Amino acid sequence: MASPLALIRDDSLSLLTRGYGFGEHLWRRAEKGARAVPFRLLGRPALLVRGEEGVRLFYDESKTRRHGAMPVFIQESLFGHGSVHSLDGDAHRHRKATFVDVLYDDAEVDRPLPELEREWRDELQAWAAGGQQTAYDAAVGALGRAIMRWAGIPGTPAAKTRWARRQAQIVDGFGVPYSPEYLLALVNRRWSDRHAAKLIEAVREGRLHPHEGTALHAWAHHRDRDGAPLSARLAGVELQNSFRPMIAVARFVAFAAKELHDRPEWRERIAAETAERGLLVGGELSTAFAQEIRRTAPFVPMLPAWATTDVELHGQRVPAGGRVLLDILGTDTDAREWPRADAFEPERFRGVEDYEALTAFVPHGGADLATGHRCPGEKLAIAGLAASISALSDPRIRISGRGLDVNRRRMPTKPRSGGRVRRADAPSACPFHRGSRA
Repeated sequence: MASPLALIRDDSLSLLTRGYGFGEHLWRRAEKGARAVPFRLLGRPALLVRGEEGVRLFYDESKTRRHGAMPVFIQESLFGHGSVHSLDGDAHRHRKATFVDVLYDDAEVDRPLPELEREWRDELQAWAAGGQQTAYDAAVGALGRAIMRWAGIPGTPAAKTRWARRQAQIVDGFGVPYSPEYLLALVNRRWSDRHAAKLIEAVREGRLHPHEGTALHAWAHHRDRDGAPLSARLAGVELQNSFRPMIAVARFVAFAAKELHDRPEWRERIAAETAERGLLVGGELSTAFAQEIRRTAPFVPMLPAWATTDVELHGQRVPAGGRVLLDILGTDTDAREWPRADAFEPERFRGVEDYEALTAFVPHGGADLATGHRCPGEKLAIAGLAASISALSDPRIRISGRGLDVNRRRMPTKPRSGGRVRRADAPSACPFHRGSRA
């Protein structure tokens, strides 16, 4: 049991109250450019690490393990009980292989592109006709419907939209255990788990026939290392973990709306590229913009692991049984790793095809894809975000500047309004407040 003095020095409350600013707060205790800083979390010693050295340490399975490190309230609500995110070693690699087969192959990444194109064209038409969905809400629907069709999920577009909204709420509520939003996330998690399990059972019983290669087909037929099928519940959990990350990209879309509003020159460049290519998907400029969004606005600020042996980095130690946390935001914006790290410069990603080779670029986790914890759905996420950015750059619409402030204390976060989008020729403000910023 931790001593009263240790509890007084504990930084857990600071993590909850500072959110994305927590890492920056801790680095002030260390020397400039430090790669590790000690602190206490939930009564135990911990070490926050960053940069290439920190990434290598965090994913070194001879020194750390992920199992049980994620707080229960996050694991159970966001990822689901027993999911691949809680595994290590051979068990992790075996199940991860199915994710890699389903999500990472170039043919699988290409397969949803026509769906993304069609969905975002429809959203653009709706905005041009006077629709008032935010960029975030439009992305939840467009990305959700596209990825569910890709995954082999049956049902009408309206049914897919409803499930996508449930999934989006799970993502929105997992990090606020002090809020009713977290309870709603648990309700949506339970509903989603039941629904996904029924789909798995329907495939196994021959009542549903998804195409081979789809996520639904893969998880219905997945076998563990002993050759046994996963329970319908757990297979359904991994099915959701195959398509929910694309829905979570809607948060990045909201950030993209903010950055595009603040950088009209980039909107014009991307719009010109889209017009020249005649496609929303696959643009070089929109992809570079998407990568810079992911670098500067990561989904979570840090990731946890347990130290399985005494660990040391740059003179700072944590004993076996303590926590090692990778500072995701601090690594993606580290001045030692990135020129002009604090500047938003999409050009830095132009011509970078092998982004996985950038050790200090870890918005969706790091290390080797097959053996580590890098998200295999990363290429799909980039494709979805790039298509969204192309759509938001269309000259027929405009992005309002109101409500684009970001609460960095809340995890996960996004611009408050979600990015208000209106038809380009719509009135920019209430006639009684013409002086207000559009």
